[in-house]
Amino acid sequence: MNKARVARWAAAGLGAAATAVVAGVVVERRVVRSRKAGSRGADELGGLRGDAVEVHTPDGVTLHAEVDEVAPYDTGHRTHDPGEATVVLVHGYALNLHCWHFQRRHLRGKRRIVLYDQRSHGRSSRSDVEHANIDQLGHDLGTVLDRLVPEGPVVLAGHSMGGMAIMALAEHHPELFGDRVVGVALVSTTAGGLRPHRILSKLIPDSLGGQAGIRLMALLSRAPDLVDGARRLGSNIGFLVTDQFAFGEEVPASYVEFVDGMLAGTPFEVLAEFYPHFEKLDKFEVLHAFEKVPTTILCGTKDVLTSVGHSRKLAKRIAGSRLVEATGAGHMVILEKADKVNAALEDLIAVAEQRYAESRAS
Repeated sequence: MNKARVARWAAAGLGAAATAVVAGVVVERRVVRSRKAGSRGADELGGLRGDAVEVHTPDGVTLHAEVDEVAPYDTGHRTHDPGEATVVLVHGYALNLHCWHFQRRHLRGKRRIVLYDQRSHGRSSRSDVEHANIDQLGHDLGTVLDRLVPEGPVVLAGHSMGGMAIMALAEHHPELFGDRVVGVALVSTTAGGLRPHRILSKLIPDSLGGQAGIRLMALLSRAPDLVDGARRLGSNIGFLVTDQFAFGEEVPASYVEFVDGMLAGTPFEVLAEFYPHFEKLDKFEVLHAFEKVPTTILCGTKDVLTSVGHSRKLAKRIAGSRLVEATGAGHMVILEKADKVNAALEDLIAVAEQRYAESRAS
């Protein structure tokens, strides 16, 4: 297939997507305004704060991290038990550590919690292009563990790209699993087989989708200010697209605005740098590391970014894992079905700590 035809497919896909978005804005503008007008609590989401820590990576990036110790948030001032797991929450693509708001609130006072912004996201510093990839995120996670959880058991939970970072860590350091890492939650994620171009348009065939999508992102990244302007926080387009792709059912407008704010706060150049690595992702060979620890796989049945089929495939590949499907939820299941996610995490932590205690006693 020649370059001209690839360009036509990409243009057709982009045109179709743009037409759909514009039509949606026209039709739903009043609905969007109505939902926003009745929305309350957007400012409360992401309002939790912990002890801020800077984690410096070997390549010079500074990661913003926050630690919620047990004592300050527990009315009984119970201190952290060395036998209890520290829970490390790893966020996804174009988000930041605050996306775990409901899980953080639920676990406060029960377990020590570590959260951090991935490189080039949130309040972490920008990465160079060379290190803006999934494998590097695995190295970053290892650095965070060394710096903020140097001893004691750890339960890792990763959403979307955060789950991929955990897989990359397992590839680099499989010896950690079953030793320091005693439990894993993989939420709305995959080990490979993504077709990101389908998000732009289903009209782009898979045989051309990879190169067409990458070329389109590269083209748009040449005018990042223009693209970021269109993505600005509070726009109807941003609200509508976020609502469509992040959630499976109607949720409070504050949830949509919260996610839209994180997306709009991530520069398009950052999105373009990481984008090519999703098509190339293949971590299936490292999944055996998760068989050493209790592993929970969780996904919404209406996730259009990492469909439930990806989670089902992970469950089949990881012997002994537990699959939890949240009916009707989309990609941001951690917000949309927070109670279900929180319960699954509680169960995972309990099983992981029990097995850890048994291993220490034997």
